[in-house]
Order: sequence, then structure tokens, then C-alpha cells
Amino acid sequence: MTNKKLYRPDHHPSVKSGQIGVLLVNLGTPDATDYWSMRRYLKQFLSDRRVIELNRIAWWLILNLIILSVRPSRKGRDYDKIWNREKNESPLKTVTRSQAEKLGKQLSEFDPRIITEWAMRYGNPSIESKLRVLVEQGCDRILLVPLYPQYAAATTATVYDETSRILAKMRWQPSLRVAPPYYDNPVYIDAISQSIKSSLSRLPFTPERIIASFHGMPQEYLEKGDPYYCQCAKTARLLKEALSQSSDRFLMSFQSRFGRAEWLKPYTDSTVIELAKSGVKSIAVVSPGFSADCLETLEEIAMENAELFKEAGGENFFAIPCLNDSDDGIRVIHDVTLNELKGWTQKANEIVS
Repeated sequence: MTNKKLYRPDHHPSVKSGQIGVLLVNLGTPDATDYWSMRRYLKQFLSDRRVIELNRIAWWLILNLIILSVRPSRKGRDYDKIWNREKNESPLKTVTRSQAEKLGKQLSEFDPRIITEWAMRYGNPSIESKLRVLVEQGCDRILLVPLYPQYAAATTATVYDETSRILAKMRWQPSLRVAPPYYDNPVYIDAISQSIKSSLSRLPFTPERIIASFHGMPQEYLEKGDPYYCQCAKTARLLKEALSQSSDRFLMSFQSRFGRAEWLKPYTDSTVIELAKSGVKSIAVVSPGFSADCLETLEEIAMENAELFKEAGGENFFAIPCLNDSDDGIRVIHDVTLNELKGWTQKANEIVS
């Protein structure tokens, strides 16, 4: 596809245009593990009304007088266990950067107009900074790709909100598309199932149970109409079918509870303890809701839940890595992206169809 020459009147300001931007967005990361870095990150994250839907005055008092006094130190110690010391950053930042670089290389090979960037909803690099980078490079069409397979108001919707806030300040707004959740995308299901098979084939033991652990959310959010639980359940069912597993051997659970409210059940930590107490000695846990390994998979699952399982009588525990920037991981993001680029680039139409 060739670009038509854009004619402008004399003395028109110099403005780049005609490029296509792709922006991958993941949840977020602190800049460091010290108290103040963690406090800045947690304040931004926990101040989001999509994440915490409590009364704003009551929550402000709880957040600023209690949580932000105690939690930064504790979470900083957790992050310190998994920190990428070579790059001095969290693993999520390392992986997301690599995903964008690998995807960007593939996309630019069939259409050099495509520029790929990455951002974090909370922390750095921010969505605003990367949107402005794309616009400054002439991207008048931008595809936003939230890296959440399952939709939730507390994750996907807040990316929409933040992007809309940023666009509201722009005189020349780019055309915007947002990739939908891909919880039942055949390429995604195949990639996860193949990753599970490959990981299990290398283990010195055979897991008696496989647990698909998703990030939790308050039960109240489901009752308000959030589709997250249903999408997680469909992902788990499709994986169970792809792996030819029975319902009593392939389980679904939810992790990362926060506060005292009831969250989606069954809870992952309770599940691994109950399995161990019932005599199950070997389990494997996969995290299909995470596109990249992060605190919740590397520390909470691989360390904390492994310890809980063994303390309750279990023996063998294995945390299956996320797809990350593996060939299969990039294959999933590539497929999701190409589906949404149709109409913007002729070659995407041909490849997808």
C-alpha cells in the first residue's frame, strides 16, 4: 500500500502524519523497591476509582492514613525477591518491553508505517508519555492493546479511561481502536495449552492437579455486571478441553485478595492448602490471566503458595511460566493486533483473512 502525498498550504506548521501506532499496555510497576517508590506506585494504583469502588471519603482516609503507611514496605520486600537486578527494574517491565520490541519488528516488516510502543497503566512508562511519542512520530491512527486476556473494569476499562483523559487534551486527536479481550481466542488457548504441555513434560513428577489461577476481584463487582468471572471460567473450560482433563483434575481459582470483602471464589491459597491436606502431593499452577510474569506469579504463586502447599503436607509444586515474550506469547499478541489492524493496512486484511 502506498501513501498519497499530503498537500498543505504554504506556511502550514510542520506536522507528521500517516503512521499507524500500536501501544501495548500492561498493569504497572514501581520504579524501585524502596518505600517512597512503592508508595507512589500504590497511591496511583489504589486511588483509581475503577480499582477501589468504596466511598471516596472513607477510602481516602483508609488509604492515606493506614495503607500507604504500612503497605509500601511490605510490598517492597516482596518485589525485592523477584527484582531484575541486571536492569534494575521489575520483571513485568523487562518482559513487556521485549514483547513490544519483538512484535514491533514483525509488524514493521510487512508495513513500515506501523510503530509499536509499550506503556504501563500505573507507573512508568506512562500511557500519556507513549501516546505523545506515537503522535509526535506522525501516528494519526493508534491501536491500543491492553494485555489482559479477560476484561475487567478494574483493568481494561481503566486503560480506556486514562487514554480518553489524555486524548481530551489534544487538539488533533488520532483515530483510536482498542483491542477486545481475547479470553477465548483459539490462538491464545492453543498457546497456553501448549505451554502447559511443554512445562509438564519436563517435570520429574506428574501433577495430580492442575490449577488455573486468575487474579481475583470483589464478588460485588461481579454482581454489578462485570464479565470478568465468566470470561475466566470460559478460558479455564477451553483449556481443560484442550488438555483433555477432567473437572476434578483441572481446577479454577482466584488469587491476590485485598481487604476484608468477599472476593471471587475459590481462593487459590485456600485451594492449595485443602489439596495438600486431602493427600494430594503434587500440583502445578498456571496463570492464564497474566500475559507476563510479575509479582503475582513469581512471588505470590511460585513462592508464597508453594510454601503454603508444602507446609500443609504437599511435596511437589510447580508454577508454570506465563507466555511472556516466547514465540507463542508473541504469536498471541500478533494475532490480536492483526485482527484489529484490518482496514488500516491492506496486508493485515490479507494475512488475517
